[in-house]
Amino acid sequence: MPHQQLRSPVSPIFLLLLAVTVCGGVLATGQTDLLITAGVVLLVLGGWAVSLCLHEFGHAAVAYRGGDTSVANKGYLTLDIRRYLNPMLSFGLPLIFLIAGGIPLPGGAVWINNWAIPSRPIRSMVSLAGPLINLVLGIMLAASVQLVAMPVGLLVGLSYLALVQVLAFLLNILPVPGLDGFGVIEPYLSDQTRATADKIRPWAPLVFFVLLIGVPGVSSVLFEVGSVLFSWVGGSTQAASVGYSQFLFWRR
Repeated sequence: MPHQQLRSPVSPIFLLLLAVTVCGGVLATGQTDLLITAGVVLLVLGGWAVSLCLHEFGHAAVAYRGGDTSVANKGYLTLDIRRYLNPMLSFGLPLIFLIAGGIPLPGGAVWINNWAIPSRPIRSMVSLAGPLINLVLGIMLAASVQLVAMPVGLLVGLSYLALVQVLAFLLNILPVPGLDGFGVIEPYLSDQTRATADKIRPWAPLVFFVLLIGVPGVSSVLFEVGSVLFSWVGGSTQAASVGYSQFLFWRR
């Protein structure tokens, strides 16, 4: 389907989040532990918020190219974090879990009109686009640490932020109704299976997250699998571990 040239201005709020992330990176180059810790915290929180915007933008951009032009009217292509959020459920809780335990729960949402996208492969790609952006960000951050000489504070902060992106990819790609991984396979499922999934969709992610947080060992498995994938894409698990310790400084 042909589209007119789309020009969606980038949200000033997204630019502000980028600025916070950069400021965190600058602080992380400091000479004192206090500056390094503050920098890592700002770098990871700001970077996570930026990646959330890019993740949801990925969904919307593929949907737009696939035929759902309503995403432009909804402001999804402006990278404005407010367009993707229920303030508590899709931002507050994931932020709390990230700060409390370093687990990047999926946050944000875009509402796609699948009826406007007749192609099943494109509907799958709409769901896959978000997690792939997290994975690409993780690879790029891991590569930057390997290729560019930098102060140790920035190195460990970027390494942990890269690991967060890989963990976000793993969580989002799981085939649980309500998560992107299920959206990838959903277009190819039977009507009966999709109807059953619709019934449990509002609760399945919540149940999964309760298991992830509340059942001993589940989050450890996530981190172990994430660390293996992180190593495969060139990340330093040792540097990420130090960054994790800096980010969760009150645990030290």
